[in-house]
Amino acid sequence: MTIIIILVLVVIGIAVALTVIGLRRPQESDDRDLLNRLNEFAARGEEVDLRKLEMSQSFTERVIYPTARKLGELAIRFTPQNALQEISKKLELAGSPAKLDPTMILAMQFIAGFIFGGLVALVFSVGTLTWPASRVLLVTIAFAGLGFYFPQLWLSSKITRRQKEIRKAMPDALDLLTICVEAGLGFDAAMSKVSEKWQTELSLAFARAIREMQLGKMRREALRDMADRIGLSEMTSFVAAVIQSEMLGVSMSKVLRIQSDQMRIKRRQLAEEEAHKAPIKMLIPMGLLIFPSLMIVLLTPAALKLMHSALGGMFN
Repeated sequence: MTIIIILVLVVIGIAVALTVIGLRRPQESDDRDLLNRLNEFAARGEEVDLRKLEMSQSFTERVIYPTARKLGELAIRFTPQNALQEISKKLELAGSPAKLDPTMILAMQFIAGFIFGGLVALVFSVGTLTWPASRVLLVTIAFAGLGFYFPQLWLSSKITRRQKEIRKAMPDALDLLTICVEAGLGFDAAMSKVSEKWQTELSLAFARAIREMQLGKMRREALRDMADRIGLSEMTSFVAAVIQSEMLGVSMSKVLRIQSDQMRIKRRQLAEEEAHKAPIKMLIPMGLLIFPSLMIVLLTPAALKLMHSALGGMFN
C-alpha cells in the first residue's frame, strides 16, 4: 500500500510539473526554435528532410514540451477564468513574489494538497493506529484541502506584510516628496528621487509608475493603477488628492504636506491600536502555557505531601 501511494504521488507530481512547463512555454517558442533549425539546414545547403529535422531536436523538445503543452491547455480549459483573475490580482497586491504567475500558484496548490494528503495516508498506512477506512479517508481529504489552500494563505500573508511595509513608509516618502516639490522639482522628478532614495515596496511601486509614464501612459492612469496594485485606502486617497490638485490647479506642495500629516496621524493611530491589542493577544499563551506550568510547579509539592499523608491513605 505504501509503495502504491508513493508511485501515485510521483506520477501526480510529474503530471503537475509537465502542466506547469506547458503553461509557461508557449507554442510560439517551439515554432521559433523549429524555424531557426530549418534556417540552419537551408544555410548549409542540405536537403531538408522533415524526419531528419525532427530527429535533430532533443528529446525534451520532441516529447516533453508537446506533452506538457497539451496538459497545460487541458488545465486552462478546466480552470475557471475568475479563479485565474483572482490569483493574478492577489499576485499584484503581493508584489509578484519570486516572479510567480497564476499557473504556478495553481500548480503549487495541487502539489501541496497531494503532499499533505499523501503524507497523512502514508502515516496511517505505516502506523499501528487502526481506524476505519472512512475515517482515514475523511482525515486525508481534510489535510489535502488544507494543503490546497496553503499557498493561498501564504499569498495572503505576503499581501498583508507588503501593505504594512508600504503604510509604514508612506509618511516619510511623502515628506521627501514635499521637500522635492518645494525645492522646484516636478512631481515625476520627485517620485524618481523617492524611488532612488530607498529600496522598499513603496519605492518600487513609484519606480514602476514612473516607467509607465515614460512609456506614454497618462499620469492619472499610472497613479490609479499603482493604487490598485497596492490596495491601501491611504494610497487611494493620496492618489485621488494628487489627481484632484492637478485638475484644479491647487498647489502640489500644500496637498502633499496635508497628506503627509494625515498619513503620520494614521500611522500613529494604527500603532496605538496594535498596542491595545497586545494584552488581549498575550492572554492566549498565558492561559495555555504559562498558567498551567505555574500550577504544576506550585501544586506538585502539595499534591505529593497529600499523597503520603493520612488523607492520601484514605483514598488508597
